[in-house]
Amino acid sequence: MESPEQAAGEALARFVGDALPGEGPFRLERLTTGASNWMYLMRRDGGAWVLRRPPDRRTDRRYIAREFRMLRALAATEVPVPTPLLLCEDPDVIGAPFHVMEHVKGFTPMDPLPAGVDRATLARSLVDGLAAIARVDWRAAGLEGFGKPDGFLERQVGRWLGQLETYRAREIPGIDELARRLDASVPPAAEPGILHGDYQFINVLARADGTLAAVLDWEQSTIGDPLLDLGWLLAGWSEPGEEPLRFGSRYLKDRTGFPSRADLAERYATATGRSLERLAFYEALALFKLACVLEGSYAAFVSGASTNPMHEKMGALVVEAVAQAHQVIAGSHSEG
Repeated sequence: MESPEQAAGEALARFVGDALPGEGPFRLERLTTGASNWMYLMRRDGGAWVLRRPPDRRTDRRYIAREFRMLRALAATEVPVPTPLLLCEDPDVIGAPFHVMEHVKGFTPMDPLPAGVDRATLARSLVDGLAAIARVDWRAAGLEGFGKPDGFLERQVGRWLGQLETYRAREIPGIDELARRLDASVPPAAEPGILHGDYQFINVLARADGTLAAVLDWEQSTIGDPLLDLGWLLAGWSEPGEEPLRFGSRYLKDRTGFPSRADLAERYATATGRSLERLAFYEALALFKLACVLEGSYAAFVSGASTNPMHEKMGALVVEAVAQAHQVIAGSHSEG
């Protein structure tokens, strides 16, 4: 009996035709699973490419076309991204819309890191990539209308609080106070730029020398305030011996040899020319967003809609993220 991968490989060959080298059906190997878009390695006749498609259960599939548009816009910039090759919005070809992009060789920075990787170079390259994203002239890149930058920051708390209210089934200590504090301290609008939306180690590929090979997973990208990406990165950046455990450290816990948050922030500011006077707001907003998102997974577990044991553990992470956000705000006040 033909496997789903075999059937998809043959359907892909019919769709692709001679747009990619080689002949015959493609061999597919699943690279990722989960709630995010899935990635498959496509091979035939010595060639290799990567296919991205939404999971079967995901109903909103517009992000495939959006991601392809973002990759196409960035391909001519200094931001390292895989070259986008083909877009198929017809779900009947393989059961979902998809796009095909260049296969970039590299590793995802997770424990354990490959031997010999320069850890300082790895960390600095991550920030350099983020700064490169912020420097892109998004209008010149053809991204007019991709997002709604006007009032972007002012909408954030209401957006994520509104999402939380669709599944909130418990009192979360401090989250409503955090929402009020954030709403009352929104910084003045900055020059809009491209946001990745989930910029961290697990969404990039690095080379053996620690430099950045490619930035991946653009499905949450938009046009808004780029400092929210920096806030997201730094809010999850733990330093040796630091407690509580920051959410971004769960994939790469050993931060020995990495620069501090302050060093990374200074590097970003120098590379972009953006003011970091209100950086604490962006870190706290990132943690607020994280808490709202993770509570959805925890609520699904409590209601019985999910049996994933990781979703049960997210209940404690939500409380931790809110507490950490309050600490970030308090720290900024004590320093000012």
